[in-house]
Amino acid sequence: MSKRCQLTGTTVLYGNNVSHANNRTRRRFLPNLQKKRIWDEQNKKWVTLRITARAIKTVTKKGLQAMLKEAR
Repeated sequence: MSKRCQLTGTTVLYGNNVSHANNRTRRRFLPNLQKKRIWDEQNKKWVTLRITARAIKTVTKKGLQAMLKEAR
């Protein structure tokens, strides 16, 4: 299963762990993905999405249909 938000498209970022001795090793920054059931007002049914915590806050504020218009 891919580590990508279904609404915003947020995906894995890459960077470095930097030690006290300034040694650099690669690491991954994973998105905070949650499985969430959201009521779709237009279709009158529940939709299960795998979205980030930030997207959940935005859907709560704007609504699902507004987010789907902006989605990638």
